[in-house]
Amino acid sequence: MSAALQCRGLHGIGLTELLQTAKAPKGVLYHHFPGSKTELAVAAIDAAVAHLCRSLDTLLASQADPVDALRGWLGGAQKQLERSAFERGCPLAIVELESTADDAQILSPLATGFSALRERLGALLAQGGIAAPRAAVLATLIVAAYEDALIQARVAGNAQPMRDTADALLAMVASELPTRNASSN
Repeated sequence: MSAALQCRGLHGIGLTELLQTAKAPKGVLYHHFPGSKTELAVAAIDAAVAHLCRSLDTLLASQADPVDALRGWLGGAQKQLERSAFERGCPLAIVELESTADDAQILSPLATGFSALRERLGALLAQGGIAAPRAAVLATLIVAAYEDALIQARVAGNAQPMRDTADALLAMVASELPTRNASSN
């Protein structure tokens, strides 16, 4: 379901198509997801958030330099988008864009997901020596820029918006790191 959300959004794919893709009978859907498509979408959002957080956690653990870790994360998203021929964006953004204020069941896990991403990125920046309040602000900017760059790249059918955004974000983060600023003096 996550891949379907990334390509077509919650309202762009029907239950019949989902079941055909999963090669599952309709009874399986209603047994595991009695709330129907919305409950299935929440599970897919949770799975997508878990995947994104795991990738950030891996980078946090393996990269001492926040700029290198961020470069890896942004580069991975760009590669995924290119491999999908610009069809697979972020499942969180796609679902959020088509949701309304009445979609509380959907908006709550989306808000939790975006918050988890900001927290992970804030931890990454704090690990590099940026003060926690500033790291939180920068993490919010990074998530916002990342999401919009994905949207722009999908629309354009090329990765240049993502490359430009990544370059700007990486330069900004590098300029904020105390260790990099100390070595450049």
